Amino acid sequence: MHKFFLIVKELEEQIVNHNLKEGDKLPSIRVLANQYHVSKSTVIRALHDLEQRHIVYSVDKSGYYVVKSMITANVEEEDMIDFATSSPDQQIFPYLDFQHCVNKAIDTYKQDLFTYGTPQGLPSLLDMMQKQLANYQVFTNVRNLFVVSGIQQALSILTALPFPNEKRKILIEQPSYHLFIEHVMTYGVPVVGIKRTSQGIDFEELEEIFKTEDIKFFYTMPRFHNPLGCSYSAEEKKKIVALAHKYDVYIVEDDYLADMEQDTKADPLYAYDDKTRVVYLKSYSKIIFPGLRIGIAVIPDSLVAAFTQYKRIQDIDSSMLSQGALEIYLKSSMFDRHKQKIKSYYEQRSRLLHAALEQQLIQNGNLFSFDAGVKSSLHTYIRLIEDVPANEVIRRLRGKSLRIEPIDKHYLPSFPKDNLLKLNVSRVRLSGIEDGVHLLINEIRQLLAASFF
Repeated sequence: MHKFFLIVKELEEQIVNHNLKEGDKLPSIRVLANQYHVSKSTVIRALHDLEQRHIVYSVDKSGYYVVKSMITANVEEEDMIDFATSSPDQQIFPYLDFQHCVNKAIDTYKQDLFTYGTPQGLPSLLDMMQKQLANYQVFTNVRNLFVVSGIQQALSILTALPFPNEKRKILIEQPSYHLFIEHVMTYGVPVVGIKRTSQGIDFEELEEIFKTEDIKFFYTMPRFHNPLGCSYSAEEKKKIVALAHKYDVYIVEDDYLADMEQDTKADPLYAYDDKTRVVYLKSYSKIIFPGLRIGIAVIPDSLVAAFTQYKRIQDIDSSMLSQGALEIYLKSSMFDRHKQKIKSYYEQRSRLLHAALEQQLIQNGNLFSFDAGVKSSLHTYIRLIEDVPANEVIRRLRGKSLRIEPIDKHYLPSFPKDNLLKLNVSRVRLSGIEDGVHLLINEIRQLLAASFF
């Protein structure tokens, strides 16, 4: 990691963990330069970054001081260990950088941003996205790119429009993204589920479903599955694409955490296709902030005309102001700098969570199991023994300042639900991870003991 990012990251963590409290003076520029073996200019850059985000402030001829805690001042929230919230941590949103990009976009594009655009998106942003997607091994033409108002809009359009295979049903992994499940249930869309675990899916079952059911498309999250956190191997991805071609099924690939990938050799499903079967979706919600409401969809030629028509009817175009600002943000070094920072931020939390679970597994392996192979996703899960109902564990922990989200909504209502607990690290404070895992396992132990009396 570049020393600049390391200094920013570690100073932020000291503030998060209250090692540096509100009003405390930071070490001097000279001390920090010696500590990190960098030049004073690198330290000044790091401190300036923190100052711009109103985390520290400078006093002339005195130094830098902590201006605010990165944890909310609400005492109840400070005490809460939050493994439930999956939205990004607001404390690391690039507010000032993006504000600059919004102002720059208004100066650059002026009235173009305040009129109707096109269903496809701002042309300059599409050009920028085409170049960026190549970094993820998604090589496509601009004519196949669409800016969408979040991945949910793309899924809504794809669910509604007719496909060339003239099929009607959607196949969804179980568990899966809860808002898409809610969407298909609300609109009465014919849907089929297939079980997925940390070991993958049953390919014989997948082939049988493709062969016998009227499957329009298979919705999948090959990378950092939500809520399981696991990923398909390259061989599994190749098998899925091959079966889709064999049985005339489309694939909708939700690559919402592409920016969190640490393995440079981990390619998306799209990379194994010939650009005819895979619809590739990428979100900016996790890497920048959800309120941006911009995603990108890569649409095969056979679907472009229908997708254009349905999107135009749904919203004419996505926010032009957001598109203009995002284009400037992606084009500058701001995005790459923020991406490196947020990857490090979440990876550290994920590794701490897995280390705490592994330690508890050694001591309490008869109570639960989990996938120790996933170490850099924003979320993971543990599987409880059948004598310990997951929802009862969640209910009991609410009164003990530990919040966990029920996993039921990630399943279709008719699909058998596993006895799982989903754990997110997006919003849990660093100092609370180990304590939270200890509290969780202790509650499981107590509940199991009570069930035998």
